[in-house]
Parts: sequence; structure tokens; C-alpha cells
Amino acid sequence: MGIFDFFRSKRGEDIQQIAGQLSCDYRSKDDFGLIKLLADFKLFNSGGRRSIRNILSHDVPSLDCKIWIFDYHYTISTGHSSHTVKQSVFFIQSKELGLPHFHLRPEHFLDKIGSWFGMEDIDFDEYSNFSKAYHLKGADEYMIRKTFSDRVIDYFTSEPGWHVEGLNYYLVIYRAKKLLHPTQLAAFEGKGHEVFQIFKGEGFSV
Repeated sequence: MGIFDFFRSKRGEDIQQIAGQLSCDYRSKDDFGLIKLLADFKLFNSGGRRSIRNILSHDVPSLDCKIWIFDYHYTISTGHSSHTVKQSVFFIQSKELGLPHFHLRPEHFLDKIGSWFGMEDIDFDEYSNFSKAYHLKGADEYMIRKTFSDRVIDYFTSEPGWHVEGLNYYLVIYRAKKLLHPTQLAAFEGKGHEVFQIFKGEGFSV
């Protein structure tokens, strides 16, 4: 076994142990077909050689939802070189959600340059700190503005650095290019639940 295979195997074993602590099922590979299920999200259209592994999943009947936490890998190729991006993702499917298609991410300096050329995102004049911290895009601006209520905006203003994508009953949460240590996954699940509760009931009626 090579050193890379050893660490990959060790990570899988550690996450499998965490699964028992969190009362989750564990799968080393994407037996759920999550890649296809999430094909409409921006994250899952990045790069090539996309794969999902080390999957934790469980149902929450009281919330009528199913939750997955997993490692997502994809490869970026530039000319003669390439590198693989690895990150942790929280994904929840629930009929308590009814979300317009949107992508929320941290705002960067290049976004400000883009705004000079008419590449605008959805800003909220009354929440300048949020609009400075985050870049929000989506086709249905009216529904997105309704979904991003005062409490949603207040939450993310105080919680910088997140990427969030929503579509109908699906909500995806992650920090870009950040692969969490297995011991951090319980807190990550808690954060995912928190964001779910913030968005629940803010979209269209289901």
C-alpha cells in the first residue's frame, strides 16, 4: 500500500468510527448516486474527475429530511499541470425547504471589478455589511430576495466564509477547498442543521 492509499484508508476508518458516534450510516463510495443528484449545483460542475467518498448519512423523521456529509474531490487542470481539490460538504434534502435556485459565496475583490462591467450580484441596500461580505446569484431575483429574510441575512452577516447552494428541496453547505478532519464532522453537522433551520420556511410553499 502506498503512502497516499494509507492515508486515504486511515481517513475512511476514522470517519467510519465517527459514523457510529453520530448514529449515521457509512459508505466509502457514492452508492447513492449523489453526483447525479447534485448535478445542477455549481460546485458539482467544477473541474473534472469528480468523486464523492466517505459518506455519512441518516434520516431525521421528525424533520422529514435526509442528511449526507461527505468528501468531494475534483481535479482542476491548467495547461500541463493539475491539482485535486478536496473538501467536506453537508447536503440536506427536506420537504420543509422550498428554495429558489441560488448560490451564496464570499465576495472577492474580482467581484468588485466585475461590478464595474455590469456583472452584478443581488445586493441588499439596507444590509450593506452582508452585501460586502457575500456574493449572491440566481435567476429568480424576486424569490431569492423573499428567501433571504432579515434573519437569514443577519445569520450570514455574523457567519462569514460559507458557500451555500439551494434548489427546491435541496440545500448544500461547504467552505471552499476545506477538507475537515474527521473529529470536526460532528460540529459541521451541527452547523448544517443550524443553516437548515434558518432557511426552513423562507422559500416558496410546498
